[in-house]
Amino acid sequence: MLLIVVGENMSRGPTSRQSSFVLAMGNTPFIRVISFLLENRIFDYSKTDIAKNAEVGWSTLHGIWKRLEELNIVKQTRMVGKSKMYKLNERSPIVRKMIEIDAKISEYYAQRIAKKQLKAIPIKV
Repeated sequence: MLLIVVGENMSRGPTSRQSSFVLAMGNTPFIRVISFLLENRIFDYSKTDIAKNAEVGWSTLHGIWKRLEELNIVKQTRMVGKSKMYKLNERSPIVRKMIEIDAKISEYYAQRIAKKQLKAIPIKV
């Protein structure tokens, strides 16, 4: 489940968008990479595409990648030309828990947003 929260506690500006996972877990390169992979887990991507879409520098991703592989969070899926393609390793117990946590975080923020919207609706009697 993915919930994009707009304009709440944003460090990148008032109109920026962050996933609820990033909002709850912290806006760090590691969390942004995990969030991108969680949001797009049915697709595979090159490291270059992951870095670009997670808004992480290439050298930063390179440092993070070792940990992602050691923890079995990512897996190589195929080769496209000379590029290796990767995706989230959904068979990993760690990844399965991350998916659960992401769903709970999204549910929490969805309920919070719904409550704010209900408060904002004037009731005429």
